[in-house]
Amino acid sequence: MPLFFKISLFFFFVSSSYPLDNNHPLESLTLFELTQVTNIVKNSYFPLNVTFHYVGLNEPNKQLVLSWLSSTHHPALPREAIVITRIDQKTHEIIVDLSSVSILSDKIYNGHGYPMLTLQEQTAADELPLSYPPFISSIKKRRLKLKEVACQGYPVGWYGEKKKSTNRMVKVICYYLDGTINLYMRPIEGITIIVLLDQMTIASYIDRLIVPVPKANGTDYMGSKRRRSSHESNSIKIVQPDGPSFTLDNGNTVRWGDWKFHVAYDMRAGIIISLASMFDADKREFRSVMYRGFVSEVFVPYIDLTEEWYYRTYFDAGEYGFGLCAVELEASKDCPENAKFIDGYFISQDGTPGKMPNVICIFERYAGDIMWRHTELAIPGKVIRKVRPEVSLVVRMVSTVGNYDYITDYEFKQSGTIKVTVSKPRS
Repeated sequence: MPLFFKISLFFFFVSSSYPLDNNHPLESLTLFELTQVTNIVKNSYFPLNVTFHYVGLNEPNKQLVLSWLSSTHHPALPREAIVITRIDQKTHEIIVDLSSVSILSDKIYNGHGYPMLTLQEQTAADELPLSYPPFISSIKKRRLKLKEVACQGYPVGWYGEKKKSTNRMVKVICYYLDGTINLYMRPIEGITIIVLLDQMTIASYIDRLIVPVPKANGTDYMGSKRRRSSHESNSIKIVQPDGPSFTLDNGNTVRWGDWKFHVAYDMRAGIIISLASMFDADKREFRSVMYRGFVSEVFVPYIDLTEEWYYRTYFDAGEYGFGLCAVELEASKDCPENAKFIDGYFISQDGTPGKMPNVICIFERYAGDIMWRHTELAIPGKVIRKVRPEVSLVVRMVSTVGNYDYITDYEFKQSGTIKVTVSKPRS
């Protein structure tokens, strides 16, 4: 769950016209379309309070998409949105038809689980303990400074209890700064705070025991605080004098070498790669490699049975959203200077559309590796040498969920393979 990141919110009036008939059918919802979704849903449920937890493209049928792909004139396909909301403390799964500006279906979800957490309710829950008298008393009892305390809420799973709770809740964990920004190294143990999200109130507070807070010395990861190596490496720069050899059109279709595929942003999944195909020179046609690929889930179980830890079994994509937790990428740091960037668009809890700039980058990677080589010495009087460098194309996103920075890479290789990695660098 990210503590800080930059979000731009947009407020504007949108008419009921629909100017995007020729969009790629798998393109993410635009700011225009997200505003349409908000207006349609809010108007349909007025005066009830609607909170938006997820809005994304309701993809057309696969056969329709494949027919669109093979057509020369690209007929317009239906543009629909799937919307997950909370209305009157119930979860609704709504399908909105953007072409007719109407709701096609509305299903109340009664199964296990709840929608993704919104950024706004996470912030509100995190702030509750700081003004809660019993918590303030617990901090004083530990001889800590309240102004140096930071809190975060975490989802509560199901662990075999016979009675299923109908309340959306989080357990809030607090940390101590005072000399470091690496708050996760200084947990304030022994305290359990349960917050009901729909009511945004503290329902239960337990101060079970006092555990000494770890010292701050040696925990800071900032460059000025880290121990320097006696042999620092020189800087490295990848240069392409003629520019990148891939293209990215307005519909986010990428072409590189024999590869062609589509890139989209999603609040939950993050990067979605669709219609990945490679040109077969023998058959003179593109061969499908992958219709659709994305990170479906990242499960993080800590497997500690103590009272304050047993419930820490997180679904980082489904509960927080890989796309919602995506951070702005920087050229020459997160991605090479020659990278191209794509923005992401989402809806906040109140339905306001927002822009997350530069959350996806695309670049060519070359690390000096060899893809193929051969030296032929068997022909008298000749030495024939052929070497092909290992150059690949990378589509990247970084999602910061709590203490984890997940780097998701889709690497397209000249051999016709796609290498997918989700890595967490050492912090």
